Amino acid sequence: MWKNHAMKFTSLRLNLACGGFLLPVCLIFNLSFVPTAFPQEKSNNNPKLYRLIPPSAPTSGYRAEFLEELSYYEQRYTSLAEATPADKYSWRPTDGARATGELLANAAVVNVLVTRSLEGPLKPGVYYGMDSEAVRRNTMAVSADKVKVLQALKNSFNSLRTQVLLLNDGEADKSQRLFGRETTLRGAFLLIASYWGEHLGQLTAYAQMNGIAPPWAEKSPQD
Repeated sequence: MWKNHAMKFTSLRLNLACGGFLLPVCLIFNLSFVPTAFPQEKSNNNPKLYRLIPPSAPTSGYRAEFLEELSYYEQRYTSLAEATPADKYSWRPTDGARATGELLANAAVVNVLVTRSLEGPLKPGVYYGMDSEAVRRNTMAVSADKVKVLQALKNSFNSLRTQVLLLNDGEADKSQRLFGRETTLRGAFLLIASYWGEHLGQLTAYAQMNGIAPPWAEKSPQD
């Protein structure tokens, strides 16, 4: 009998611990975790917990529109990165121009820094450019490695998506600093989408110069 009581007590301790500072350990070892102990409205005050249970994707509004653009460009960037042979990641059209891998790595860097900038509502004082040189240096250092660049690219889009989900629809006109410009959150999303479009066009030109057909062109010639 005492063993049963001990097991129940241990289980209770794990449940309590998994709701607190031992949560990462519980997730790693698949121990019991009871999310209902933390209502959604309270998790907003705890960014670390809130990130574990992000809200569902919006179906309308400025965030929904941007997330649609994000998915569009994410699919094209990652599919083109996958279709590009590893030995072409160091290819560049002329001396002084960025190589294919450098363009892809730079896109990952920008996504990471934009994500940090959008963390402002959760982390006051965080702006685009914080530690930017370190992030850029570390990512660009592996720009010729297809596997690492592709993974960094996927991670960056995923992180940005999660951060957008943490924003509120009522913040569309909230002031936002991005790319050295003062704008709104809605305006920031337009800047990001413009950046993706411009550099995707450059990457597409690189691919065609190397005889690589953009994967989406094969599925939909009019896309």
